[in-house]
Amino acid sequence: MKKSLIALAFGTLALGMSEFVMMGILPDIARSLGVSVPQAGHLISAYALGVCVGAPLMVLVARRRTLKGILSALAALIVIGNACAAVAPGYWTLLAMRFVSGLPHGAFFGAGSIVAEKVADQGHRTGAVSIMVVGMTVANLFGVPLGTYISSTLVWRAAFGIVALWGVVAFVLIRRWVPVLPPLPDTGLKGQFRFLRHGAPWLILASVMLGNGGIFCWYSYVGPSMIRSSGFAPETLTLLIMLAGFGMFVGNLAGGHFSDRFTPEKVVRATLFVATAALTGIFFGAHVGWLALGLMPLVTACLFCVSSPQQLLILENSRGGELLGAALVQVAFNLGNALGAYCGGLPIDRGHGCEWAALPGIFFAFVGFLVSAWFVVKYSRRHAMR
Repeated sequence: MKKSLIALAFGTLALGMSEFVMMGILPDIARSLGVSVPQAGHLISAYALGVCVGAPLMVLVARRRTLKGILSALAALIVIGNACAAVAPGYWTLLAMRFVSGLPHGAFFGAGSIVAEKVADQGHRTGAVSIMVVGMTVANLFGVPLGTYISSTLVWRAAFGIVALWGVVAFVLIRRWVPVLPPLPDTGLKGQFRFLRHGAPWLILASVMLGNGGIFCWYSYVGPSMIRSSGFAPETLTLLIMLAGFGMFVGNLAGGHFSDRFTPEKVVRATLFVATAALTGIFFGAHVGWLALGLMPLVTACLFCVSSPQQLLILENSRGGELLGAALVQVAFNLGNALGAYCGGLPIDRGHGCEWAALPGIFFAFVGFLVSAWFVVKYSRRHAMR
């Protein structure tokens, strides 16, 4: 395995811990800061909004710089944002620091995806991107449960401190292992946005936002849901989060493998259909412990099974603006996360059980499936803009 891909995976691991650790420590933060669980859920949305601002900002600031230089600066920002979150004195300060922590996310995936594609062996481009993304899944398999455990036994602030330390490790590995690649051809600021005149990128971005938004309607509240609705003991939450992370890990590898074997767009379509069915099962069967336990990793597998295929699809359909296109996938991903965290909290705010968070998720995931099906019918990889 190429060292450069490992360095990128360390970076996405830091980002994965930064983004997803909130799901496990949400109740602890709510109690500590004296806010409700849905209010604490806004910390998830703040991170997602930071992603949305950071991605286009990178194109304006760094489009003429080397990819390695961009990745190094973004890794440093991971450290700063999470270190400040660890010492935030109150809710509003933490909300602001979560926004700052989200700024490097989309930009890192944008630049990292291009590096992964360039260093990949022939015929294994999606697999190379999935190796980069695997850091996110390892974060959910080990890093997020570790943060959840530390939060429950010590203090939730330590979880953000761990992310900051891991960001330092990622920075060092990027400086050592990522090759110096020349900047992308400068097509001008307008040229970076030219690919958006076509329909294919918009369909890809819509499927990302809707699919991930549907899953995050429920997954944003996975801790309260598994405890209050499914009857699991609070002390089992760390193991439950590890199981969810295992689903992400397997889903990511499966998405890369099947996309190289078949086509990325077909993998996305099939996965979103499965996600719709799994969320439906959770809504109706959350009170059955064993069923919820089985459906949870299936849902999280779907979350990452589409990640590398969608990243490759946007690279194929954004020639001349690859840096912006790859970053916009993460914008769409996190817009979906923000939308999901908000919409999933609405039925809980109205007094329904936590399993009701899956209901709006079913709608979003199904519409995402329809959009991806439309893409398969209307476009194919041979029609990708070059």
